[in-house]
Amino acid sequence: MNEPCPWCLASPNYVKYHDEEWGIPSDDEQILFEFLVLESAQAGLSWLTILNKREGYRKAFANFDPHKIIKFDDASIASLINTPEIIRNRLKIKSTITNAKHFLEIQKEYGSFARYMWSYFDNKPIQNNWKTLADVPATSYQSDLISKDMKKIGFKFFGSTICYAYLQALGFVNDHLISCPRHKTCAELGKNFLPHWL
Repeated sequence: MNEPCPWCLASPNYVKYHDEEWGIPSDDEQILFEFLVLESAQAGLSWLTILNKREGYRKAFANFDPHKIIKFDDASIASLINTPEIIRNRLKIKSTITNAKHFLEIQKEYGSFARYMWSYFDNKPIQNNWKTLADVPATSYQSDLISKDMKKIGFKFFGSTICYAYLQALGFVNDHLISCPRHKTCAELGKNFLPHWL
């Protein structure tokens, strides 16, 4: 008991991320977009790989400012493909620009991207009580719905599995194991979570 989730023990960087960020409910547009970029980049890779390149992504993608990213052109893409601090995958780089555009479209339609996302959860995080990592699912009813809708809108690299990882990271679901001290902390944060539009 009282041991952190085993998945984070591979690296001090992982432990810090687990202890300070993972599973905290958020309605912050900047954070929501940052993780949209990072989780999409993760497709087919380990999260630790992306976490170790996070600062590189921050510099390469205008501090995760979607208004600036949508102005990236072919020259920008060519430059990014030669930037070793990020994943140099042309399709993923182009998808970040595409996803920034759709992110702003959702903001305009719903008032905020957070409002769109939290509408799938009636504005309250789901509190899970998993005992082992084997109990934790790779997708959920909500991740299926959201990824399907976002694909229809035009988002790339955001299938149900990536979407569920996004939901875990940003506290839409509390997937800390019940033996982890952060489970109780995130449950309390979830209980008191009140999105800014309520």
